[in-house]
Amino acid sequence: METMKLERNKRLKKLALWTWTWVATLAIATFGPMFIWDDNSLLTYFAIIVNLSNGILMILANRDLFNHFDELEKKIHLESMAISLGLGLVFGLTFSLLDQLDIIPFDADISFLVMFIAITYMITLFINKRRFK
Repeated sequence: METMKLERNKRLKKLALWTWTWVATLAIATFGPMFIWDDNSLLTYFAIIVNLSNGILMILANRDLFNHFDELEKKIHLESMAISLGLGLVFGLTFSLLDQLDIIPFDADISFLVMFIAITYMITLFINKRRFK
């Protein structure tokens, strides 16, 4: 049991590392052309490729952690992800339609969708953990 806990912590730390490096490289790719390298397209492409690579490694680390879950944990996370994906798709497309028809006074930026999916996932994960307790 103690070995499983140590292995879980190791995988969580690996996921945290790749998540933070992905966020850092995203910030560099976003703000670098404006504030660091003065719109040098070669450096911009390089920063985007590094960010994409970090994103892929983050996904692999998440998959590695997910494969370490027991069956109940997998069920809880899968159900939470399914609900988040479905709601994200439905509300994302509705939000985009509202923007295209100029019904909302602001642009339907992708960051709204990312925040919506993240919040939905956290809420459904919390509910499912309580439900299967």
